[in-house]
This record gives sequence, C-alpha cells and structure tokens, in this order.
Amino acid sequence: MPEAKKTQEKSLGYPSPSVPELLQILQHQEQLLADREQLIAEQQKQLKLLEEQLRLATQRRFGTSSEKLPFQGELFDEAELEVALSDIEAQLPPEPPKPPRKKRKGFSDDLPRIRVDLCLSDVEKAGAEKTFFSKVKEELDIIPAQARVIEYWQEKAVFEQAGGQRIQAAERPAHPLGKCIASVQLLAYILVAKYADALPLYRLEQILKRYGGNISRTTMANWVIRLDDVFKPLINLLRECQLEGDYLQADETRLQVLKETGRPATSDKWMWLVRGGPPDQPVVLFEYDVSRSEEVPSRLLDGFSGVLQTDGYAGYNRVCRDNPITRIGCWDHARRKFVEAVKAAPAKKKGQPVSKADVAIGKIRKLYRIEDRIEALTPEQKTVQRKKLSQPVLDDLKRWLETNSRRVPKDSLTWTAINYTLNQWDYLTGYCRDGHLHISNALAENAIRPFAVGRRNWLFADTPRGARASATVYSLIETAKANGLEPYAYLRHVLQHIAAADTVEKLEALLPWNVK
Repeated sequence: MPEAKKTQEKSLGYPSPSVPELLQILQHQEQLLADREQLIAEQQKQLKLLEEQLRLATQRRFGTSSEKLPFQGELFDEAELEVALSDIEAQLPPEPPKPPRKKRKGFSDDLPRIRVDLCLSDVEKAGAEKTFFSKVKEELDIIPAQARVIEYWQEKAVFEQAGGQRIQAAERPAHPLGKCIASVQLLAYILVAKYADALPLYRLEQILKRYGGNISRTTMANWVIRLDDVFKPLINLLRECQLEGDYLQADETRLQVLKETGRPATSDKWMWLVRGGPPDQPVVLFEYDVSRSEEVPSRLLDGFSGVLQTDGYAGYNRVCRDNPITRIGCWDHARRKFVEAVKAAPAKKKGQPVSKADVAIGKIRKLYRIEDRIEALTPEQKTVQRKKLSQPVLDDLKRWLETNSRRVPKDSLTWTAINYTLNQWDYLTGYCRDGHLHISNALAENAIRPFAVGRRNWLFADTPRGARASATVYSLIETAKANGLEPYAYLRHVLQHIAAADTVEKLEALLPWNVK
C-alpha cells in the first residue's frame, strides 16, 4: 500500500494531503458556501427593497394620488378592528339625531334673478275670473366672459380769474397701478384665473383674445409683479395678525425658479406656507425662499409663541428650540408612509392575510374615527374625550409599533414608517393635550394644494420677483377662502380701495374679516 501511495504521488506530481489537511480544506469550502449563501440572502433582500421602491415609484407616476386603498373595505371589516371601533363608539356621547332629508335647496338669494313670465294666450284665458303667476322652476344661468372698454370722461369747469382762467377737473378714481389699461375687474379676473383656477397666462392670453381683448402674457405678468408692491402693506398687516394667534400650521413645497442668481435653473427652491392666527381670523401666508434651511422658519415665525404643527422635517427644530413654541406632529404624514408601504407591496390575492402596514393603518383609523365623532364638541370636551378614548388607542398603537419594528426587514417602507412614527411619537400625540388642536396638518396642506395644482400647469416661475408676487396673490386668495369670502369679489374690493388706503385704518378695513 505505501508503494501504491508513492506511485500515485509520483504520477500526480505532489504529495497526497493528510487527514487534517483534508478537514481544513472541507471547513474552508463550507465557509465559502456559507459566505456565498449570506451574500445571496443579502442580494435577495436588496432586490426586494429595490422592487418595493420601483413599485412605489411606478404607483406615484401612474397611479392615483388618493390615499384611499382599494381593499380598505376588506381590511376594515376585520372583526378585531370593528369590535374595537364599536367599543370606542359606545363610550362617545350620543350623536344628535339627524334631521330628515330635505329636498335640494334653491340657489343662493345673493344671486341676481331675472323673471320670465310664461303667459297664457288671450284665447286660453278668455272668460277666466282671474289669472295669477306661480314660480314653477329655477335655472342657473351663466353669462360668458366678455371684453368691454370703460371710457372715463372727465368733466372740467372753466373759471374766469383776473388775468386768465382756472380749470377745475373732476377727481379721477385712484388706480392701484396708476396709468394702466386694465380695470380693477380685469386685474382681479387675471389673478383668480391664474392662482385660484390654475390657468397659465398663455391660456388667459388666448381667452382674452377670443373675447376681443388683446393683452399679451408678458403684460399680464408685469401687472402681477407690480401688484406685489401694492399688496405688500396688506400682507404685512396679515402677518402681524397671524403672529398674534397661539396655534399655527406650517408646510413647504418645491418650486423651480429659472433666473435665481447663483442657482441652477433646475435646482429646487421652496414655497413656504404658514396658516393660523386668532380662531375667528385665520390667515394663510405663502413665502418664497431659495432655501429650505432652518433660518427660514426662524424668520417667518419671529415673535410667535404658541403651538406649531408641522410634519417631521427637522428644519423647524431650531425655531421651536429658540422660542416659546411647542411643536406637535401630523398624523396624516405618519399614515401616508404606511399607505406608501401598502401601495408598494406586491399585488395581494384574495384571502391572503393583511400586512403589518395594513394593520397600522387600521389602528390609526381608530384615531380619525374618534375625531369625526367629537368634531362638534367644544375644545374643552374634546380634551376630555381624547384623554378618555384616544389615549388608550395611542398606547396600544405604540406597543404594536415597538413590537413589530423588529419583525420587518430593515430599510423596507414598512420599517421606515414604523420608525418614523416612533421617532415622532411625542410630537404626534401632542394634539391630545388641547381640544383646540387638530390631529393633522390638513388645513395647511389643503391651503397649499392649489399651488401644487397650478405648478403642474405652469411648471416654474421665471424670476424671483415673479415667485414672490405669486406668493402674495396665493396668500390673499387662500386667506379670503379661509374667511368664507369669494376670491374674485374680495380681490376686486381690495383693488378698488387699496390705492386710496393711505392710513393704517384704511388698510385694516381691507382685511378679510372686516369686509362685508
């Protein structure tokens, strides 16, 4: 046998390995296989995360923007959730009885009315003892826009004076832009069409041309920019009033401005929004800035003390730290992250168990159900009910989040949503301390939505002055809406009187809550 082994070694050209060497080779091979399996597992995990991100990106681009999920009916019919909601509703004060359903109300009494008499012929009413009219129908009628020219003829009186004549002319109405060919009605129409109805100026140019008014988009843009200076004193008064309140909501969104000095045209600039003020005097203010840094909210909220509600963006930390400001969070933003996780998940087959993101949405839904039921209560009653009803739901949700944060893949959308909610927990639960506060930042988001809709149409601002002017007009329109005023009527009223508002008292008369 030794001779055979020597012969084999000689034929192979190297000595045969010993048993320990074979064991060592085997262990090395096993380690290589283990490392390879671990690498494959990591790659599979990374592939799943990338697929999740791809599904979310596809949904964002091609899917609906609504946060309502198509399977919510199935999810929220779960016995466990429905029993919990039933227990919550059993503890709520009884809802007031709903009035019987009424027929559709007629049109507003503020609308002008034209009477059309439908008369009998002489033959049809011949021999009648008497006739009378009864209203049988109302129709809403719209008069399409039409262009017209207002001619101002100024009366002048000539007086004979020693050595000559003196001419006395009738006073001309003050125009906010001085020598301008646009009436205040046209200016208000342009502002509302662009900033409330999201019509780009090139479309307005075509519309006006169709009605016989040849006004270029460049001219209209210049009018808007010039009005920024006209409206500025009113905006300053609105900001002072807003800061007198004790509860504000803030948000920000991207904006491209092409000709911003020192910044590429494609870089993101920012439109900031702050909403709030005294309860009966809500103010919505937009502010353009090239930065999203913490210096911006510090400037916008200088002098404010109270509660500030925002999403989880860290740029608001400094202003809350340096001022007597209590920050609270927004449950809409926390819920949205779970909704994104659900939308990015693979297609769900009927009968499959719900995901953890589904369950989280169901638990958060309980909080909103409570808010719906206590909406009509006084702030003091809301505080009591939130402590009694919402706090147990919040405690249960937090325990669930802490337990399941370790049961989902790290860096997945569900893991991100869970950790965002836990990191923001103290802010998110802040609304329970005061019945004046809201569960979410929805009022600010609703105010900024018209800007986002308009941005999809006109895409960008050309200059910083244009962006600032846009912020001013959005502020006036959204503040008017927040105070129950029709934007066109309010802007027309302001434009008719602001040129003559040479005192603080006259400017204050133009604030939305002072306009009848």
